[in-house]
Amino acid sequence: MLNSVPPATLLGWFDTHERDLPWRDPSCTAWHILISEIMLQQTPVSRVLEPWRAWVERWPVPSAMAASTPGEVVRAWGKLGYPRRALRLHECAKVLASEHDDRVPDDVETMLTLPGIGDYTARAVACFAYGRAVPVVDTNVRRVIARAVHGREHPGNPSRRDLADAEALLPRRPDGGYAETAPRFSAALMELGALVCTARNPKCDNCPLTGCTWVRLGRPAHQGPPRRTQKFAGTDRQVRGLLLDVLRGSTGAVEREKLDVVWTKDTAQRDRALDSLLVDGLVELTSDGRYCLAGEA
Repeated sequence: MLNSVPPATLLGWFDTHERDLPWRDPSCTAWHILISEIMLQQTPVSRVLEPWRAWVERWPVPSAMAASTPGEVVRAWGKLGYPRRALRLHECAKVLASEHDDRVPDDVETMLTLPGIGDYTARAVACFAYGRAVPVVDTNVRRVIARAVHGREHPGNPSRRDLADAEALLPRRPDGGYAETAPRFSAALMELGALVCTARNPKCDNCPLTGCTWVRLGRPAHQGPPRRTQKFAGTDRQVRGLLLDVLRGSTGAVEREKLDVVWTKDTAQRDRALDSLLVDGLVELTSDGRYCLAGEA
């Protein structure tokens, strides 16, 4: 396994090809990095750059966000998608402000107790903000390991084995402990998946991993059912987004009629989407029967 992803080779490649992303600036706090990790979930880097800059300027510390209403945070989220992430980040900010002295914890176990923080996010912040030698596994990392180590085109369903595989690749000292380069290696592995070992049309000729098992086996095609791609058009997600667009663009609560007109082709779907926004806490019903973003009733 180690020979397929040699640390020195990957780190040398990263030294040359690392993207200049703003949340990688040494001046960024763990809170700034946490915001970037939440925004980057299922969202391309290009769509996150400007919203992230606006957010860290507006809410430089957790207490600043905690002082805002949930609706203000959801409105600022804009069209990044999956707006529950914004709501959960607001909840997380309140806990950080009240229970953690306005500071993101530096260990995975404590971070996992925070609202909206899952295993990947906790490990990413521990690694990238605090330099902890912990395996960080996202889709890009899983794909690199599947190909370079196991010789498979796609990684299949996530499992606990993913963490074990990533941990086994972390560079070590002669005494068996993690090398100081382990956190940077984790970032490099992720970068390789994002830029070279992509899901479609991987740039194998530009890959530094000359010992890649998948390439050595002749790049065998994926075996099994075809991979399903997520659609957006016509889904409840699209309808939820259209409803939220109306509320984000309003300075106050709106009548039901203004929401009804955004999706007339399937009124049952529209009603279901609106109900789900209420259940998720993104939208509230005012005492006079109108609708608004959370905390703005």
